[in-house]
Amino acid sequence: MTKHKIYTMAFSKVYPLYIAKAERKERTKAEVDEIIRWLTGYSDEELQMILDNGTDFESFFAEAPHMNPSRTLIKGVICGIRVEDIEEPLMQEIRYMDKLIDELAKGKKMEKILR
Repeated sequence: MTKHKIYTMAFSKVYPLYIAKAERKERTKAEVDEIIRWLTGYSDEELQMILDNGTDFESFFAEAPHMNPSRTLIKGVICGIRVEDIEEPLMQEIRYMDKLIDELAKGKKMEKILR
């Protein structure tokens, strides 16, 4: 079975899109970074190294210091699919992040986003 294209894509290619989506709705890069830190356990320095090194999504999640156990509380639809029903673990992790960024862009308070 072939890997999904997003798995081999550099996280640094998608990261600016997350920021742009947030900023279009008057949210900040700092809030996007806070979501990423909450979800994965990466520090600011580690995140910057990932962006500089061109780390792909598969490695980004596989090497995450501490995936937040509360991420399983993330529910809802992203890209027409319920995140809680996604069976492929890596795709589910990616969609968790997408869902959190989407909630940020929709104006949800950080306390609610970070369950």
